[in-house]
Amino acid sequence: MQSGSHAAAVHGRATHVRGLVLAAGAGRRMGGPKALVRRHPGDPTLVERAITLLHAGGCAGITVVVGAAAQEVTAIVTALGRDVDVVSCPDWHEGMGASLRAGLTALTRSTHEGEGCVDAVLVTLVDLPDLTPEVVARVLDTPGHVDNAHSPHPDPDEHAVDLHQTSGPTIPELRATLRRAAYDGVPGHPALIGRDHWEGVIATAVGDHGARHYYRAHPHELVECGDLATGRDADTPDELDSSR
Repeated sequence: MQSGSHAAAVHGRATHVRGLVLAAGAGRRMGGPKALVRRHPGDPTLVERAITLLHAGGCAGITVVVGAAAQEVTAIVTALGRDVDVVSCPDWHEGMGASLRAGLTALTRSTHEGEGCVDAVLVTLVDLPDLTPEVVARVLDTPGHVDNAHSPHPDPDEHAVDLHQTSGPTIPELRATLRRAAYDGVPGHPALIGRDHWEGVIATAVGDHGARHYYRAHPHELVECGDLATGRDADTPDELDSSR
């Protein structure tokens, strides 16, 4: 897989938080589904890399949403032999919103590893080539207090944050969490969505906007990660090459 820093957890496990990888797109500009792309022959596919990063960053298991090339992607994912499962999105051609709806809807009905209900999901895209476990771990850290006056990185939607808090969240606090990574102040992925918000996200996730509309309408935490990655996705082979 990737380097050693991607092979082990950076911060311990975030109990009751499951990673959700949106990997259903056809990748037309990439020349095929991005989930199956490899930077070099012998490298892991982008979907394998995303799963590895979420595990290393602390997610307690991973769910992957598949659509285009579903059988091939599913075979790769299930061969990993970890706490990884697959959700099929028949409406994947509608865009990211359909994938997010499919993943959240499936997770409302499931449990994993005897831990009971999943209380929050960390959502990421399959095409973030410079995402690192450190970014994942930072977004999974203890939620801080929403405070528009004191955040060093104000949310463009005017919901800023104070991240200084040391104790772990209770289950109700985790379920109420709404936060996302930002890169030089620009919101991006991954995004942490507590279970209390799933119904609202499912109702508003349309087209390629994912949870964007929901975030704009609700106070949330913005976690600056620009010192760790760019947060840019790769839509073409040239963009993937330039991200090395």
